[in-house]
Amino acid sequence: MGEVLGRLRADVGNAAAVLGFVGAPWTLAAYAVEGKSSKTYSVIKAMAFREPALLHQLLGLLADSIATYVRYQIDSGAQVVQLFDSWAGQLSPVDYDTFAAPYQKRVIDQVKATHPDTPLILYISGSAGVLERMARTGVDIISLDWTVDMAEGIARLPEHIGVQGNVDPGLLFGTPEGIRDRILDTVRKARGRRHILNLGHGILPGTPEDNARVFFETGKAVNDLLGATV
Repeated sequence: MGEVLGRLRADVGNAAAVLGFVGAPWTLAAYAVEGKSSKTYSVIKAMAFREPALLHQLLGLLADSIATYVRYQIDSGAQVVQLFDSWAGQLSPVDYDTFAAPYQKRVIDQVKATHPDTPLILYISGSAGVLERMARTGVDIISLDWTVDMAEGIARLPEHIGVQGNVDPGLLFGTPEGIRDRILDTVRKARGRRHILNLGHGILPGTPEDNARVFFETGKAVNDLLGATV
């Protein structure tokens, strides 16, 4: 991983940012305990509610290891690192405060202690109910999924927090016109805030390549397009 990041950083120069990524403690613990993907998360939640001390021990170990790995990625060339806690959106707010947020913060605090200038992004799928809580972890940028209107999401976050997202990946099965209109709407609503245009989740299997091209080309030209529509 380190060698790949180093080569990539040397190749792209200042033409693009090199993004590192890691899983966050709750989600990695869920994969480890469940042993596979899940629709109910019943195994990890049973552990949380029956053996919380054991789960906290696991989460702490994961957080410290993840922080070490994030620092390694930065030292190897990553200029931004995104933490994916995809399954944390399946927690109630009180359980998010107990089992996810403290360990996200533990990672972020350790990384910021040695690499304070490297932006960190936090993504949670289905995060509408915990946006304010995400902002309290010390993260620099919050990645919004498409279940939150961009303008409403920004209004719920402190001004110093940047945003990423949040076009519905399903839109890429639609028309080029619809894709362009949604991108313009998203960027227009995010104006005045640091914003990384992105899908609100990963690109879906079977997405037409031409429509993916429309997304990227529109994103690169979005400032000119917005200027033309004012």
